[in-house]
Amino acid sequence: MNATVRIGWLVNRLRCMSVAELGYRVRQAAATQLGRRRAGRGAPAPLPRALTLRVHGAPALDAAQIEALLLDAERICAGQVVLFAGRPCDVGVPTAWNRDPETGVLGPAIYAGDIAIGEREQVGDIKHVWELNRHLHLVRLAQAWAVSGEVRWLHAIEQQLRSWLDQCPPLTGPNWTSPLELGIRLINWSLLWQLVGGEASRLFAGESGQALRADWLDSIHAHCSTIARHRSRHSSANNHLIGELAGLYVGASTWPCWKESAAWAGSARRELESEAVAQFSRDGVNREQAFAYHIFSSEFLFVAGLFGQASGNPFPRPYWAALQRALRFLRSVRDVGGNVPAVGDADDGCVFRLDTGAGERAAQLLALGAALCSAVADPAGVTHPGVRWLLHALPGKRPDCDPHQVDTGWAFPDGGYLLFGNHFGEPNEIKGMLDCGPLGYLGIAAHGHADALSMTLSVGGEPCLVDPGTYSYWQAPKWRDYFRGTSAHNTVRIDGQDQSVSGGRFMWLRKAQATIERMPSSPHDFDFRGSHDGYTRLPDPVRHVRSLRFDGAANTLTVRDEVAARKGHKVELFWHFAPELDVRLTSQGLSVRGQRFVLQMQAGGSDLQLELVRGAENPPLGWYSDSYESKRPCEVLRITTISSAVPVECRFTITFLH
Repeated sequence: MNATVRIGWLVNRLRCMSVAELGYRVRQAAATQLGRRRAGRGAPAPLPRALTLRVHGAPALDAAQIEALLLDAERICAGQVVLFAGRPCDVGVPTAWNRDPETGVLGPAIYAGDIAIGEREQVGDIKHVWELNRHLHLVRLAQAWAVSGEVRWLHAIEQQLRSWLDQCPPLTGPNWTSPLELGIRLINWSLLWQLVGGEASRLFAGESGQALRADWLDSIHAHCSTIARHRSRHSSANNHLIGELAGLYVGASTWPCWKESAAWAGSARRELESEAVAQFSRDGVNREQAFAYHIFSSEFLFVAGLFGQASGNPFPRPYWAALQRALRFLRSVRDVGGNVPAVGDADDGCVFRLDTGAGERAAQLLALGAALCSAVADPAGVTHPGVRWLLHALPGKRPDCDPHQVDTGWAFPDGGYLLFGNHFGEPNEIKGMLDCGPLGYLGIAAHGHADALSMTLSVGGEPCLVDPGTYSYWQAPKWRDYFRGTSAHNTVRIDGQDQSVSGGRFMWLRKAQATIERMPSSPHDFDFRGSHDGYTRLPDPVRHVRSLRFDGAANTLTVRDEVAARKGHKVELFWHFAPELDVRLTSQGLSVRGQRFVLQMQAGGSDLQLELVRGAENPPLGWYSDSYESKRPCEVLRITTISSAVPVECRFTITFLH
């Protein structure tokens, strides 16, 4: 990042801060500099009172699951570690913990407060470094020990931990730059601790084992104390805060070995109870307006809650009720094929990875919720292997859940999403989702996209109209700008500008606000009207109004877009189709064919220009990303006109083939 860009970003960031936040940031900067004195200092002598839960062996697994687990553990020992969505990376033997496995850049072994994590020349892509150092894969080695009892897996864990502790001493290097990453590492260290037998583990046998235990506890103390001093606050108090609190709670409760431990655990628990309610709407939507972070935050809350159950300090019913509402929303937006719309940012990051398959995290989370919160489910009968492992590592009583919570819904107006369609949960399901909520959470709305009044559609469990996803946080700015911009969503763009004004990769300065003007009465007879004010900032203010009507009896969808302004403006309407579909534009209109359906669309308006765009790069248009750092072309229908009042109306007719 050059000096001009850096100064511009700093100015924009300051514009998003309140006076109270400015004061907090100044104090944090001072604390970071004072922290330099702590680097290299050892922790106070720990008391021998670490928590060891009654975890023995492994949960019930079939032969194929055991074989896959042990094969993955072998790959890890050979330096092949899965990062993000199932992508194996060569991390070296022994592991080069401060090296970005993607670019090969080795981060500096200097005080963490002096490292600029956005400088690729200094640290490479920090996301890759952090992902490796979350230590999800070390838990896999503990699982291998649990299923086999072979001591070589303990030796592998010892080698991995020892190399990490040697390369990443407290407050030194890129792996100490983010309190969130410290929190995730503590959670996985705790899972590892329990699976290998805790305090009495053979991992700590002999002089070398005792030295490993002492150095590990020293690092754990540094993790907890760093999180306690540098929690995300004010406009940054999003999923980062939940992750930091969950990590601090689990870490301080697993290892209550210092005089500060009780205070750390107590304050983290109280804030977790508060954030579980604050960061989710009354109808269960994560307020970051990013469905991947809805899952991410829920994983943190589940792990913390399970640890409370396992340690005999259960969280209260309102905490679990917030999670039940979050699961209800996730269950509702997921289509019959298991697909969840890629709304908002996603980086494939997860809190734990206990399943060997490239499992769908939404399914795992819903299975976990069913095992814990369903009035009829028996946790012993759980079939999802990742859930079985988690409940095995953190054994405890079932939480105090609300037995009257409804499983699904279609209207989530507080969170900003409405579902339309028919035959939900059946093979011939039609499920659409309309975004009528805020841009994102708090002052910077870091993970929101400029997608006001956008919509998605799946037919028979097959994605049709899609949200193209995220692709990457740290690739060239044009890609970050595109995937979070208005032209990457199924909505209207005016004069080539995004609905909201960006101030940086994770910052919005002016945020479009959507308003529901007519609330539909049901998903199958859906009649909506809404608007947003994102373009009222233009010299000639424009208001975008969208009406959406779904007729469940005829399987027709009519979308009417109006722009209200004094003068004519360039109006672009975008429709993004899943890459697997056959999309053709003819003189009769647009035809889309899936495996089990055909969708026909006719557009009406004044002087409309229709074109299909696929894989354009300058500027980007026609791309889809289903996993982090991966993108592929998709068809986008762009409808363009110059208008100040004449509406554009698109009528979709859906027909099932069989």
